[in-house]
Amino acid sequence: MRFIVVTSLVLALLIGASLSLGAASLWQGDLEAGWLIAVSRFPRTAAALLAGAGLALAGVVAQLAVQNRLVEPSLTGTPEAAMIGLLAITLIAPGAALIWKMSVSAIAALIGTAGFIALARHVPRKDPVLLPIVGIVYGGILGALAIGGAWVTDLMQYLGSWRLGEFSGVVQGRYELLWGIAGLAALLYLLADRITLLSLGETQARSLGLNYAQTRLLGLGIVSCITALVVVTVGALPFVGLVAPNIVSRLYGDDLRKNLPMVALLGASAVLAADVIGRLIRYPYEIPAGTVFAVMGAAVFLWLLHRPARYIRG
Repeated sequence: MRFIVVTSLVLALLIGASLSLGAASLWQGDLEAGWLIAVSRFPRTAAALLAGAGLALAGVVAQLAVQNRLVEPSLTGTPEAAMIGLLAITLIAPGAALIWKMSVSAIAALIGTAGFIALARHVPRKDPVLLPIVGIVYGGILGALAIGGAWVTDLMQYLGSWRLGEFSGVVQGRYELLWGIAGLAALLYLLADRITLLSLGETQARSLGLNYAQTRLLGLGIVSCITALVVVTVGALPFVGLVAPNIVSRLYGDDLRKNLPMVALLGASAVLAADVIGRLIRYPYEIPAGTVFAVMGAAVFLWLLHRPARYIRG
């Protein structure tokens, strides 16, 4: 409870800072200030909160699915696969609605994640660091394919916007798909007990009556949809799904149903904090939130590498 209270207070301060920050002053009259908040700053703040919460929850599912706490969507090739899907739909149907682009991206992300799961079956589990390294290499290969495709088709500018998570372009009418994350989070909460059993491994989960393949496919489908929503709207944000779940798990254990609200709250706060910091470092210019969080997340990743193996393993 203390964690939720403290994090909520920090989040309230961050929301206030996010709504008030910007090159344009709010002290221009009530009408102009209200318009600026409604059209630009509220959508930007909401997008950061939804993206952070969603990626943090996706990280929990990914870690349980492979029984390794050092894994998260950006270390499984999921964002890179989503970008390949976006490139494909952009080439095939440039005028397709955003919902169709997101759907194709989600399918590609699911296929890419399934490829990582297939690779994970052949990775020795004695060293928990080996699996995320394999994920980094796998993601690098998919990323190289995406870059190659974008280079040949002259879509490097589009790819660049998807690879770098930032919120400066978020305005009313260009972020609403992210509210789908709230529905996916609710679904994940309903499935929390079943998804928790994935951490036991296939044999033990089946012995408890779980349809292991179906549950893992459903969980990875949620991960893929969340990742696609974020990539399509604001671009990739690395390490969010690594940082938030590990901090909460270290403090409160592995009760997924109890931890989900705290994981979502911490992920939302962390991404919004990265966005606010990026807007302050060189004000009135901005550093993308993805860049800021990548530095923070890399530091946490290195710290986790020095944790005892009993903690790192799921």
